[in-house]
Amino acid sequence: MADMPPDILDRLSCLLAERRGADPGSSYVAKLHHKGLDAILKKVGEEATETVMAAKDGDREHVVREVADLWFHTLVLLAHLDLDAAAVRRELEHREGVSGHDEKASRAG
Repeated sequence: MADMPPDILDRLSCLLAERRGADPGSSYVAKLHHKGLDAILKKVGEEATETVMAAKDGDREHVVREVADLWFHTLVLLAHLDLDAAAVRRELEHREGVSGHDEKASRAG
């Protein structure tokens, strides 16, 4: 897998990290970064709510579009915190094969 080209999440992570220092007037992402963490968190919350509403409506294509928006804004959040999709991927790999109950219990405490 090491020689596979980066996937869309990795490419977006790089782009969003680059946009962090860009002119807020030149990029939506730079504008979000410039507004700060609270503005980014607000967008993540909005997109999560829109995802839930789309799922409740049962429109599968709408769900996919809203999840794409949610993932995008979550990647902006990660970039703002100097993290990326690879960090989340590593955490998911760490949890692979572990019961959800056991994983949650390991965080208690």
